[in-house]
Amino acid sequence: MGGGPLLHAEARLEDELLRLAPSERPVVCFLATAVGDDAGALVSFYEAFAPRDCRPTHIELFGMPDDPAGRIAEADVVHVHGGNTANMLAPWRLHGVDEALTAAWRRGAVLGGWSAGGCCWFDAFVTDSFGPELRGYGKGLGLVSGSFCPHYDGQAERRPTYERLVADGFPPGYAADDGAAAVFGADGFVEAITQRGDASVWRVRTRRVAGRADPAAVNPAARGRGRP
Repeated sequence: MGGGPLLHAEARLEDELLRLAPSERPVVCFLATAVGDDAGALVSFYEAFAPRDCRPTHIELFGMPDDPAGRIAEADVVHVHGGNTANMLAPWRLHGVDEALTAAWRRGAVLGGWSAGGCCWFDAFVTDSFGPELRGYGKGLGLVSGSFCPHYDGQAERRPTYERLVADGFPPGYAADDGAAAVFGADGFVEAITQRGDASVWRVRTRRVAGRADPAAVNPAARGRGRP
């Protein structure tokens, strides 16, 4: 998912996570590591998912973690909050969350999230984890090949930064507007879904023109099943 507004009762991208789940009343496991397990984020998660036909739970890594790998092993859906992606990935790797998520992906669980929760699944991503200036970072979980850029229409510097990075050799990939999401399966991109009519998912790559690389060619991957 590119970005909010999410985590509320009317957020239709949350409904899509449940639609894709492998069970009728799925266990939905929430990670707010990217915002330091912020209490407000946890409350928002339960307020959003408690009314839905699912079984919400969460993992906290700050303090005394309670078997995070085991909780992920029981989950049908994993939902990851936005925030600082680099600061999220470090404790994940320390506590084995990265390996547990990889195992969940392989057994068919649905993994998703917005902003940091969208970036983490890819080989690389565009991030402000290291300061206000956006940069490319190449140490994602690598469950999806290529790169990702969230907030494509929500932050003015996202699109030109991603285009410049890809033109300079950063892995090509996908970008999502706020309110849009890209769905990937074992064979790659499946579809784009949105919760507002003017949101899109974009495929971003270079192309050769007269022997040189053009600025990144940016095309909508699909508007998918629109959710205006």
